[in-house]
Amino acid sequence: MKKIIALWIVSSLIISAAGPGWAAGRNEDRTAASQSAAAVLPEVVVSADKEGKSLTVPTAAGAKADAAKTPGGVSVVSRSDYATGRASTPQDMLGWVPGLHVQQRDTASLESRISMRGSGLQRTFHLRGILLLQDGIPLNNADGGGDAQRIEPLATEYTEVFRGGNALRYGAATLGGAINFVSPTGHTADPFQVRFEGGSFGYIRSQMSFGNVSGPWDLYASVSQFKQDGFRDHTDQDNYTVYTNAGYRWTDSAETRAYFTYINAHSKLGGGLTKAQLNADPEQANTANLALNYKRDFEYMRAALKTTLKQGDQRLEFTGYWSLYDLHHPIFQVIHQDTDDWGAEVRYTSEGELWGREHAFTAGLSGAIGFVDDDRYTNSGGSTAGRVGENDNTAKNGVVYLEDRLELIDRWTLVSGIQLLYASRDMQDYYFVNGDDSGETIYRAANPKVGLLYDLIGSSGEAESVQLFTNYNRSYEPPSFSEMSTPTGDFRPNKGQVSDTFEAGVRGDQGRFGWDATFYHSTIDNELLSLNNAAGTALGTINAPSETVHQGIELGASAVVLERIGTVSQDKADPLTLRTLYNWNDFRFDGDPVFRDNQLPSFPEHFFKAELMYNHPSGLYLGPNMEQIFDRYPIDMANTFFADTYTVWGFKLGMKADKGWSWFVEGKNLFDEVYAASTGVVTNSAGVDSAQFNPGTGRSWFGGFEHRW
Repeated sequence: MKKIIALWIVSSLIISAAGPGWAAGRNEDRTAASQSAAAVLPEVVVSADKEGKSLTVPTAAGAKADAAKTPGGVSVVSRSDYATGRASTPQDMLGWVPGLHVQQRDTASLESRISMRGSGLQRTFHLRGILLLQDGIPLNNADGGGDAQRIEPLATEYTEVFRGGNALRYGAATLGGAINFVSPTGHTADPFQVRFEGGSFGYIRSQMSFGNVSGPWDLYASVSQFKQDGFRDHTDQDNYTVYTNAGYRWTDSAETRAYFTYINAHSKLGGGLTKAQLNADPEQANTANLALNYKRDFEYMRAALKTTLKQGDQRLEFTGYWSLYDLHHPIFQVIHQDTDDWGAEVRYTSEGELWGREHAFTAGLSGAIGFVDDDRYTNSGGSTAGRVGENDNTAKNGVVYLEDRLELIDRWTLVSGIQLLYASRDMQDYYFVNGDDSGETIYRAANPKVGLLYDLIGSSGEAESVQLFTNYNRSYEPPSFSEMSTPTGDFRPNKGQVSDTFEAGVRGDQGRFGWDATFYHSTIDNELLSLNNAAGTALGTINAPSETVHQGIELGASAVVLERIGTVSQDKADPLTLRTLYNWNDFRFDGDPVFRDNQLPSFPEHFFKAELMYNHPSGLYLGPNMEQIFDRYPIDMANTFFADTYTVWGFKLGMKADKGWSWFVEGKNLFDEVYAASTGVVTNSAGVDSAQFNPGTGRSWFGGFEHRW
């Protein structure tokens, strides 16, 4: 509580000292030229549309307009895009984003493997290599590890997905990029909303939210619950989430918003199966998981404050945040971790004109520090026995980032930027099994970016447009604590992972057609992978001794197959729309001394989704969907054992209304396909089956209703 109060005090002092004078005042020394630029009417209109009624939270329309000015892969997903069916997992939420690979572990589980462009390939649990944010404020731990269970899909208004170096605007320079989950406010939320979902395998989910505006105050609050028995044995889950934010508008040019999240989650872990076990009975649990009662239980609290000050086309933001993550995790050992993270950021943006051309500039300075109290014990049937490890870990990060967007000539826009990074990882060992395993490593990097955008037809934000884009960027990722120990638990000072990425693509909307196609090629030095030496001895996670290559195609497309099917009035159409997604993932070694040019494991090279949906003007919608992996893919670096191909079919029927009642019925895996939704990663299976396969959910049905006042 003292920490939360401290954040409030710091923000209040900033507002009192700087806010009204900076935001409401007027610099009399500005030149006549700068006064003229600030007074350009179109810029004022764009700014207002972007902000809506809140200075701290941009509108979805503003986010889409910014995405259209980015020379690279960016997607914006609205809540309405996925609330037409079950809405509880990252795959439900983001499964149609090109280039984003989401692998579920069980039924409606929030614990998912999320990767973009092969980021965090080694991490089959949680994630690394993607910066998760909520309202532009980091959700990741200070060491870079992230967890999708910290997000409530139904308490998100829209989500921005920045692939690769396109995330530099948030200070991110990771191989994968960044995902920013943007919350409703009292201005945009319904006054009252309730939702209930139920379905196969004991699935029950409910949510209630509230939005209100009173004078300069606005408030949004959401309470949700998720419970399931699970498709498989030992996969029960029971989660509760409380999320709220409140804003106060000091003046027309100054606003402060406070955020608070509380999550209480309990999940049993069924574990991986061998391929033989998967095919014989995908509902069974791993015997070791049952015997040791594998679970992942945690409590999570997060508080944040953001103050935005605005004058003309300039904005200044001050952000402070704190989170506490209490993890109880019986697996091969009982892991108990208390993670305490603090962070702050100052961010300046300006949008106007430079030399008579459209111009935008962003500069930011952010810092974070995280403390991890890591205690480990022998697992005795899920209970804590004797201590086997005790560490205090500290992660520090400091980032300076600059990004500039300038219209060169008509239709041509140049975007350039740089990130300067400093980080340290300090691990202090207090349980001397192999002597003192303490150690600290310092990381420094400069990550440049340059991109070019060409409006071939129309311009950003227009109903019909075609854009060509290309960019180059560099990323640098210090290892998280999970990548900094040997198989025996000793400290390992791994190097930071460096990637150079070239990207080119085309996106557009014309008539019945819309598309977003991107090709990327990344050359990676020091990729963090679990490897063996030439003698076959396990080395744990180390930097790959040679370069690796990640390249691929990210394609999302839609087409109105028929504009009218039934008998409707001339001003109301009932279209039949085809939506498709294709990801080509070519991730491989490049001349590795042991694995030569082998394919990197656990990712299908070709992934395809399609949906054919009929929409009636009344709000009725229905149609089939499918997901397919074309070819088998390896689970080991040596490429000796493989996961099989699969095709799963689904169907969705529902009624959607802006106000009042909405409902849906959804069937998944209608033909009861037995398949692996995800796999583990091993170094060398030697062609032998092992427990690395996480079964996909069998035939299942879900339904729900929602009422919005």
